[in-house]
Amino acid sequence: MPSTSPEQLKICLEIATEAALAAGAVLQGYLGNLDAIHEKGRPGDLVTAADKASEEVVLEVLHRHFPSHSILAEESGKLGNIQSEYLWAIDPLDGTTNFAHQYPFFAVSIGLLIAGVPQVGVIFDPFHEELFRAAKGLGATCNRRSIQVSQTTELSKSLLVTGFAYDRRETTDNNYAEFCHLTHLTQGVRRSGSAALDLAHVACGRLDGYWERGIAPWDIAAGVVLLEEAGGKVTAYDSSPLNIESGRILATNGYIHASLSNELQVPALSVWGNNRNITT
Repeated sequence: MPSTSPEQLKICLEIATEAALAAGAVLQGYLGNLDAIHEKGRPGDLVTAADKASEEVVLEVLHRHFPSHSILAEESGKLGNIQSEYLWAIDPLDGTTNFAHQYPFFAVSIGLLIAGVPQVGVIFDPFHEELFRAAKGLGATCNRRSIQVSQTTELSKSLLVTGFAYDRRETTDNNYAEFCHLTHLTQGVRRSGSAALDLAHVACGRLDGYWERGIAPWDIAAGVVLLEEAGGKVTAYDSSPLNIESGRILATNGYIHASLSNELQVPALSVWGNNRNITT
C-alpha cells in the first residue's frame, strides 16, 4: 500500500468534505423540483438530473485537487488514471428513490480507497444537515463531534437495518428470508433506502448492525472507514475479510457481530419469487 501520512489523509478528508458539501447544496436545490425521473434499465433503479448534477460537482472538485487519482462514480463509471493506487468511490445521491419521492433519507457519499482499502470517508445528509467524516487512524465524527458505535451486546436487544437490491424481482439471491428471520430475533429491522446512511447510523450508535447484498463499492466505501473508526466491525457475511466488490457486507457495533453472522446463514427463500401472483 502506498505510504500515506496522517497529514495527507487530513488533506484528502478536507477535499472530500468540500466536494460533499457542494454536492449536498445541489441536491437541496433539486429537492421537490425534478422535471424528469428515469429508470436505468431495471425497475426501481432510478436516476435524475440531481444525481448527474451532484456528481459533476464532486468530479470537478476531485479532478482539481487530485488530477492523478482514479475515480469510480455511480453515473460516470471509471475515470482518470486507472493505474493509480488512489481510487475515489462516489455516490452523488445515495437514496435516489427516496429523493424522487421527497422522502427525507438520502446522502452524498465519497470514499477514498488506497490500494483497495477504504481510508477516507465523507457522508453528507443534506436534508438533516448531518456531516459524517472519518479517516484511517483519525477517528469519526458527525458535525465535527466524535461518534462511536452502540454498546448493545445481545442480538435480541438490537435494532438492525438492511436494504434490498434492485434486481430483487428477478433473483432468488435476495435477503427476504434473512429480513423475516432477524425481525423475529431482534427489536426490529429497518429498511431506509440509503446504504451510506445505514452505515453512518450504525457508526453513531443509532443502529446496532447492518447487512445487505447487491451493493456497489460507491455505496459503502465511505461508510466502511466511518464505521471502523467509530469502533465497529465490517466483514463479509461469514466474518471473513470484506471484499468491497463482492456486493455483500456485514457491519455492526462489534459486540453482536458473531451472533448476526451466524444468523445470516439461514437458507435462502429460493422459491419466494416463483410462488407469487403479482398484479401490475
